Amino acid sequence: MHQTTSGLRLDESPNGSHSQPNSSPPDEDRPNSLPRRKAEGSLRWLEDLLAEADVQLGGSRPWDIRSFDPSISDRLLAQGSLGFGDAYVDGLWECEALDQFFHRVLCAQLDSKIRPNLTILTQIAKAKLINLQTRARSLKVAEIHYNLGNDFYQSMLDPWMQYTCAYWSGGATTLEQAQEAKLELICRKLDLQPGDKVLELGCGWGGFARYAASRHGAEVVAYNISTEQVEWARQKSSGLPIEFRLADYRDATGEFDKVVSIGMCEHVGPKNYRTLMETVHRCLRPNGLFLLHTIGNNAEVPDNDPWLDAHIFPGAVLPSALGLSRAFNGLFVLEDWHNFGPDYDLTLMAWHQRFEASWPRFEAEYGPAFGRKWRYYLLMCAGTFRSRKTQLWQLVLSKGGLFGGWEAVR
Repeated sequence: MHQTTSGLRLDESPNGSHSQPNSSPPDEDRPNSLPRRKAEGSLRWLEDLLAEADVQLGGSRPWDIRSFDPSISDRLLAQGSLGFGDAYVDGLWECEALDQFFHRVLCAQLDSKIRPNLTILTQIAKAKLINLQTRARSLKVAEIHYNLGNDFYQSMLDPWMQYTCAYWSGGATTLEQAQEAKLELICRKLDLQPGDKVLELGCGWGGFARYAASRHGAEVVAYNISTEQVEWARQKSSGLPIEFRLADYRDATGEFDKVVSIGMCEHVGPKNYRTLMETVHRCLRPNGLFLLHTIGNNAEVPDNDPWLDAHIFPGAVLPSALGLSRAFNGLFVLEDWHNFGPDYDLTLMAWHQRFEASWPRFEAEYGPAFGRKWRYYLLMCAGTFRSRKTQLWQLVLSKGGLFGGWEAVR
């Protein structure tokens, strides 16, 4: 490599003579060496980038990166969000308030100013060419995420074991109140009546099924592919008119008055949205209601954040309004589309508070790296919802329409 002004080569001294072997420090230790200049250059790039979001390297505010290894800039450049997140899990940078950090970074749209690298481009290509949410692939997220351990989740969640957005907009002040308000909101939107036959696709630990059966007298058939969740749900639902089926949503059979899906659509994938809607349509009686509760994306994308895909939700994709509308086109009448995305920020912060309080009980079993990973996951997602990059939607769809219309419920 040559210097453009003088033609000076890196292996030459200023007077043109070649340096002698072992007569100077290794390249990486020289003050003006190429590796050092590259490292300093990438760090300055990161410093300038973060300044656009009023985030400082080595700063003292809660959202600043307080301590860091200089290699984090290279990992961000080489691997994007995957490398940056892994660097945090590895302990290479610290931030007191990750939620505030991500809120600022995303509001400043810094994510759009990092060029896609080979890892991201490969993931996008795979998502476009391959169905990443087949029956076999769908089992991966259950094994990696939902089968982590019921005791762990119990320590973080509410008594109904709701691992989806709570409803705070009605005046709730605690997680318990907000999650119960969400369950009641869904039942009211479905106009749930005693004796109604309800199909639930993706039931988690069975909280909605138990609530609908015990509080509203519904008879519920619920599908789930997580063995630990189904086993727990069956134990907790003894004596209630609920049948839990360890099976894929695509296997659903029967005819029902109401259908509900809470927090499953994110795992369905764009290539299967129509299949989901056709499954619901097949199982729903004429004029029946379907409520879909899902995280939503502002734009149509084929894949998930690379770090979340690798460590938290393999194969997950957030649906867009366009993707969902296309999927139910010609099958259902859209009765209502409700967005309460900011409530997910509150929900995630409540989960994080409980996680931190209970983490000492689990650290020996799960390990310190898992704790950093879980903290990063919860707070990154909180910042994402706070920035309004993602939403929380509840859609009410009817098969054939409701005569006289659907009465809005909030």
